[in-house]
Amino acid sequence: MALALLRPRPRGAALALLGSALLRRPAALGAAAARCAPARDSHGPPRQGHGGSKAASLHWTGERAVSVLLLGLLPAAYLCPGPAVDYSLAAALTLHGHWGLGQVITDYVHGDVPIKVANTGLYILSALTFAGLCHFNYHDVGICKAVAMLWSL
Repeated sequence: MALALLRPRPRGAALALLGSALLRRPAALGAAAARCAPARDSHGPPRQGHGGSKAASLHWTGERAVSVLLLGLLPAAYLCPGPAVDYSLAAALTLHGHWGLGQVITDYVHGDVPIKVANTGLYILSALTFAGLCHFNYHDVGICKAVAMLWSL
């Protein structure tokens, strides 16, 4: 009897026994998924009545352009710091953060009123961030010099 337990079973037989049990969705999860509203997916094809694909494509291209711009601005900030790079960083970082937090809102905030409140808060936060970075660039040492001072510590 003990030898029968130690003898290896063919993998196909074990998978055949467990396969149907592993692939079944528990009833509680199925019921919960049916009650939930469908999630908004910004990465998939546009659904009926949700704007044109041209605008989504332009937005996606703009996000990638800002990301590539940031990749170029970081070495530029180190090699040739100055007001042009400081203000470019302020704009690109604010826009990059705005779009990123917008995706967090899209993914995790549900309901018409909470979405409007969250988007209003996001616009206020982005405006204050850009204004604060511009104020720091104009009245203080600027982003490039500040980072260089932090690295020198």
